[in-house]
Order: sequence, then structure tokens, then C-alpha cells
Amino acid sequence: MERFFLNLKMERVWQRDYANHSEAMTDIADYIACFYNPVRLHSAPGYQSPVEHEQRAEHDSLIGRI
Repeated sequence: MERFFLNLKMERVWQRDYANHSEAMTDIADYIACFYNPVRLHSAPGYQSPVEHEQRAEHDSLIGRI
């Protein structure tokens, strides 16, 4: 969890100048939902994005059925 918050600060918060708390909350939620979760590479699935990992798993599953 500490690594997530460090990444959040380095990749987003420290790069922006928010006008108010609401703007910051909206931007951070967007970062998490649109970049960190689906796109950013994660170490657990072999340094793939979660989307790539799911696509590969689905592909491998379909290949296994043939």
C-alpha cells in the first residue's frame, strides 16, 4: 500500500497544481480508475498491465479448449 501512495504522489499529485480539494479528489480518482488499475504495469502478473494479463489469460483459456 505504501508503494501505491508513493507512485500516486510521484506520477500524479506532485505533477499537478490543484485549485481545490474537490479537483484533487476528481483527478486522483481518474488516475486510479483510468490509468493505475487498467494500464500501469504491475509486478504480480509478470510486469503486464491488468488488461493485458486478462486478455492473455482469456486467450490461453480459449486455446486450451481447442
